[in-house]
Amino acid sequence: MKIICIGRNYADHISELQNERPSEPVIFLKPDTAVLPKQFPFVIPEFSNDVHHEVEVLVKINKVGKYIDEKFAHKYYDEIGLGIDFTARDLQTKLKEKGLPWEKAKAFDGAAVIGDFLPKSSINSLENCTFELQKNGSTVQKGNTNLMLWNIDQIIAHVSQYFTLRTGDIIFTGTPQGVGKVEENDVLEGFLEGKKMFKINVK
Repeated sequence: MKIICIGRNYADHISELQNERPSEPVIFLKPDTAVLPKQFPFVIPEFSNDVHHEVEVLVKINKVGKYIDEKFAHKYYDEIGLGIDFTARDLQTKLKEKGLPWEKAKAFDGAAVIGDFLPKSSINSLENCTFELQKNGSTVQKGNTNLMLWNIDQIIAHVSQYFTLRTGDIIFTGTPQGVGKVEENDVLEGFLEGKKMFKINVK
């Protein structure tokens, strides 16, 4: 299973981190060891003092595909989910300043929360889908897929030009504004179209 992540896919998030708006999707990967096992807490790694939550809509690939045309991309997934791309922001900033890859800040053990999935047929519109992250009962991130710079089908078409997509691969589609630091004993809950998709305790 590959975890393929899209960065800078929401304009407001680009602005809040003062990043340059990209001309095409920003792609990075997480290994399968980054997946936080179900029912496990997220443990803040000792190498960071500033780990941020980034809630994201997820897409689960249902068959093998390469060089997928955008008009056929919808055939390559049946389920939509929600997760968190945990980011060691302090480490990422240092790496970016040196022009180095982000993996140590994005792909460490436990850095990928993969919550539950819903049949895409149960969602009224994939291009007008609401989601949010609550921290300790208060909403800290709220997004809608209609704010994506590149929608799900465009992402699949683009990614498949570089990587063969296989059954079970997960695509993280980017995070909206509101990312922020997590602290010990925080409780993070994610909602997609009003349905709770995960609950994570921070240790």
